[in-house]
Amino acid sequence: MGYKLAGFNHLGGVEIDPPIADVYKTNHNPKFLFNQDIREFNNRTDLPKELYQLDILDGSPPCSTFSMAGSREKAWGKEKVFREGQAKQSLDDLVFVYCDTIIKLQPKVFLLENVKGIIQGNAKVYSKNIVKKMNDAGYTVQVFCLNAASMGVPQKRERVFFIGHKKEFAFPKLKLEFNEEAILFGKVFEDINYNDLTKNEQYLWDNKIKGDKDFGFINVRLGNKQNSFTTKILYKDKVCNTVTGGDNNVLFDIPRKTTKKEVCQIGTYPLDYNFKNIEPKYLIGMSVPPVMTAQIANQIYLQWFKPFLQK
Repeated sequence: MGYKLAGFNHLGGVEIDPPIADVYKTNHNPKFLFNQDIREFNNRTDLPKELYQLDILDGSPPCSTFSMAGSREKAWGKEKVFREGQAKQSLDDLVFVYCDTIIKLQPKVFLLENVKGIIQGNAKVYSKNIVKKMNDAGYTVQVFCLNAASMGVPQKRERVFFIGHKKEFAFPKLKLEFNEEAILFGKVFEDINYNDLTKNEQYLWDNKIKGDKDFGFINVRLGNKQNSFTTKILYKDKVCNTVTGGDNNVLFDIPRKTTKKEVCQIGTYPLDYNFKNIEPKYLIGMSVPPVMTAQIANQIYLQWFKPFLQK
């Protein structure tokens, strides 16, 4: 969606989860859609010629093992079956599997997106190895940590982007500096008053005070264990917190969670997007906001492709 917004011709993608692939097909009708594990895709010998030497190849390997809110090091190298229903596998090595995809397809430019945690603490070794692997494969790589809130997206969402280009093109260093005016939650707030909190959530909500960032703050103040810290509190005069796959953002003024319309706007999704049987909060929370992608893609075009084409 982001590349379409930036004027690119979107060809298709690889998605392991059948219901998500179905939503993708319904909304975008891609020319090529591979509903399979990226490892299986890498082993294919029947790919169409159109998928080689692409202008841009974009990938977001699953990032839960690098999240600072997750188990991180404890999960590295361990196999498990994930909610999408695929085969038992580990996730931390998928960044390198995607690197193999890049090397196989040889795009002019590639993007590899992940959570901020991949450049923090012990995970830095993964980042260094990604850069080294792609440098050895003939790509010049830059690493950016960008906040969607500065890019016209109504949420604070920090993500890391590895962006590389084939050395033969000798593109200048990419500059990504975004200073869009912050869009506060009040701008997307829907004035609907209802209560969808559980009994425990209601108890914590009743004991909140202005300034509490999440329910974990309230629990600590009440002398309880610091749990429920992933349930964030939204203020109309602040930018919305990151929407996650298990989104539990709760409004400060009204005892309810975000509506579908609010989440669509926070995630920069069209209000008429067909989510089919997928919970909108889950799909949007697992996505890079389309406007964030469009901003990056537009700069790649303006700084790299357009001058190259003019030559």
